[in-house]
Amino acid sequence: MLKSGLYIVATPIGNLKDLSERAKEILTQADVIAAEDTRVTKKLFSLLGLSLNKSFLAYEDHLEQERLNDIIELIKEGNSVALVSDAGSPLISDPGYKLVRACRGEGLYVTTVPGACAVICALQLSGLPTNRFMFAGFIPNKDKARFDLFSELKDINTTLVLYETALRLEKSLKVINDIMPQREVAVVREISKLYEECLSGYAGELLSELKERTIKGEIVLMIAPPAQTEPQAFEWEELLREELQKSSVKEAVKKIAETYHLKRNDVYAKALEFKNKPL
Repeated sequence: MLKSGLYIVATPIGNLKDLSERAKEILTQADVIAAEDTRVTKKLFSLLGLSLNKSFLAYEDHLEQERLNDIIELIKEGNSVALVSDAGSPLISDPGYKLVRACRGEGLYVTTVPGACAVICALQLSGLPTNRFMFAGFIPNKDKARFDLFSELKDINTTLVLYETALRLEKSLKVINDIMPQREVAVVREISKLYEECLSGYAGELLSELKERTIKGEIVLMIAPPAQTEPQAFEWEELLREELQKSSVKEAVKKIAETYHLKRNDVYAKALEFKNKPL
């Protein structure tokens, strides 16, 4: 029998076999299951062969304060409560931190049952630097908010990790291509599932690839930190000036933009400036 308290339990993000034996034990013995979506969690229990003969409590954003108080009372009455999200580790862009704070404030027992986490799994698959990273949550669905977020993040010298939907992936890549065209990007989807995949390259390259195919599934989008060897403006501008001496504007712009992963419009504007104001 579990001692009364809050048990933060990670559930699979794809492969059901990723649920640990300890997690199964906790979910089996807990008096109450606090779930982001009780329908999803009950389906998981059925797939795992776990008993549904227990209390399931919805713990969602708009119910958080009300449910928080209910769970505190349940634990004080001697119940064990397992907190789960729809998939992966609870509290990572999911409600729950206020509940943990409240439990600690009341001196109640709180523990974690580790397991799958999409942020960590995606970083492992990405091939991007992992010595420092920043998780920035879900990318906004409004155009201005999306642009503002990436503008805010662009000067942070670390690997950036964000959640995105397949339907909006192209919009986000376009903004990244405008703001951070020289930063490597990795898109990881369907982690631990049959069609697990990691796409990597510059945002412009990925946009070209997406024209040929449709992306589905849950997305983790990552952006590498700025490269130490990114060209300074004066470097590529001088090379562009040299290239214009032996090539057409179109050819010179294409070569410099592709070589240094620059926005072609920026290089084109500089090429016209050089043509109109030669040394």
